[in-house]
Amino acid sequence: MRTAYLAADGYEAQLAEELRRYGVTVETHHGRLAVCKGDAVPSVWAANVWYDVRDARIESIGEAAKVLRAEQRNWAPFAPVHRGRVELIADKLPHVSAKPLAGGTAAPTAPLGSFTLLKPDRLLYAARCASPFANGEAAFVEDRDGPPSRAYLKLWEALARLGRFPQRGERCVDLGASPGGWTWSLAATGAEVTAVDKAPLDPRVSALRNVTWQGVSAFSLDPVAFGPVDWMCSDVIAYPARLLTLVQRWIAAGTVDTIVCTVKLQGNTDHDATDVFAAIPGGRLWHLHHNRHELTFVWERPAVAEFALMIEEDAER
Repeated sequence: MRTAYLAADGYEAQLAEELRRYGVTVETHHGRLAVCKGDAVPSVWAANVWYDVRDARIESIGEAAKVLRAEQRNWAPFAPVHRGRVELIADKLPHVSAKPLAGGTAAPTAPLGSFTLLKPDRLLYAARCASPFANGEAAFVEDRDGPPSRAYLKLWEALARLGRFPQRGERCVDLGASPGGWTWSLAATGAEVTAVDKAPLDPRVSALRNVTWQGVSAFSLDPVAFGPVDWMCSDVIAYPARLLTLVQRWIAAGTVDTIVCTVKLQGNTDHDATDVFAAIPGGRLWHLHHNRHELTFVWERPAVAEFALMIEEDAER
């Protein structure tokens, strides 16, 4: 069994550190792709994980396409070298839409494999991958007029991966909200949003009818006193340990259904701190395409997660 881990551009070192911590043996590097021995480990720094990696000797472009089509329909190419030849193979495969998603659109659910050429005659491929996006790169139709910053793209991507979005009338709290990129995005769903930050919001955001602002520290807010919320979101700047305490306090209060927050890292990557987030029951930790030196933590109350899964299974039937 082999697994391949694709590092996000610029974060190869973080992925390499993570794989060493797991004791993973890297057979070879192919650009940002680390091809490794053994079953997959729960990597958070990989933009994409290729499961059950295989390789094949191929005599022609047509033969490579035939090998891939025999496995499944949808494939994403990765071409750090032999780009022209990889593109010719991709041209012989069924078209996979790469159009940017609109905000509020769930990530694709169709299986998406990945392939590359290690040599002109050696095909490396995996029919099953972790990310629903080609090479883990989520693209969106950006709004360059409404939000006061591009930080909203992280939230859009997290919600697309989650497959759930705030609904009209639901109650959201955005901690560390200023200048209001996440608040703007949450408000666009029709949800009622309380933005919490000592700094004021951008006037365009504070003027939205379903937004209220509390000029206090995100860390001073008492979840019990604040009352039940459907979504707690945070892009607050804080050391991971302090953010962890905040998240644990909200979970322990029992007043929130879903949490989405950014775990920001300063200096060297604190893998020990991020491991604690990854171990929280009901939580998931991702390095999203729109993250920088940070991770996104998502947590769902078990009943909420079970209901979402039931809805997803009904839709598939």
